[in-house]
Amino acid sequence: MFAFNQMIAIGSDHAGFEMKEYLVNNLEKEGYHFQDFGTDSEESVDYADYIHPLAKSIDKGSIEKGIILCGTANGVAMTANKYRNVRAAVCWNEQVVILSRQHNDANIIALPARFISCEEALTLVRLFFSTNFEGGRHERRVQKISDIL
Repeated sequence: MFAFNQMIAIGSDHAGFEMKEYLVNNLEKEGYHFQDFGTDSEESVDYADYIHPLAKSIDKGSIEKGIILCGTANGVAMTANKYRNVRAAVCWNEQVVILSRQHNDANIIALPARFISCEEALTLVRLFFSTNFEGGRHERRVQKISDIL
């Protein structure tokens, strides 16, 4: 289970900005703490400029978990997953969130801001942080993700 005193990395492009702000505003009231990697407006930006620093912080272990957002969640997830210790999962419903944590030990939730509501995103993020990795048979599989051929 995620400890509330831990820092959460959060970042988005312009398409995810409004949802990012909504999540931070609501989750801070519940005791969550954020390091916001940007962006800071709805002005068009390149998501990689914000997601690379965020993913590096998780890859190095200075932050354990993160939330990333863009229109489809694909671009931010592709960027984040370039890092060895990052497992970013594109999540759009509760079952996908649960399985991404239980079976894949995802450490970043990637949200498609153009396809889910802010309220749905809040529900998914809460579920992401309250679902534990099952380990067991999944541990071996997760370890193989970072193996370089």
